[in-house]
Amino acid sequence: MRRLMHVLGAGLSMALVRPVLAAPLATKDEAMAMVKSAVAFIKKDGPAAAYAEISNKSCKFVDRDLYVVVYRLDDHVLAHGANAKLVGTDQSDAKDVDGKAFVQERIALAQKQPSFWQAYKFKNPVTDKVEDKQTYCENTAVCAGVYKF
Repeated sequence: MRRLMHVLGAGLSMALVRPVLAAPLATKDEAMAMVKSAVAFIKKDGPAAAYAEISNKSCKFVDRDLYVVVYRLDDHVLAHGANAKLVGTDQSDAKDVDGKAFVQERIALAQKQPSFWQAYKFKNPVTDKVEDKQTYCENTAVCAGVYKF
């Protein structure tokens, strides 16, 4: 009986905690707003300070599954809210699980238009699973993406 009470208690605790942990995933509007905020921040505080802040996982440019990534137009990462280890690396060979060269495509799109949406597959930092993703970019390649759209 005591063991049953522990199991039931643990189950009830998980049921009560789960809704808190299951925060809704970011929306397209939130991604666009975050990119616009990051662009303004870069212009206001300068690239060096802004890129350091964007690459800080505890900053305002990281929220649930939503984070900002900034690319130079030669496929190099200038800032990355989910993985600071990628800063300074050349991502021209990066491909999604379907073999799509999404960074090369992103840079090509950034060279043609001031803002755009791009679709590809990427690992969701919240679910830890590869999922369909849509990323919004503007001002060359300041980007943030969503997994549920």
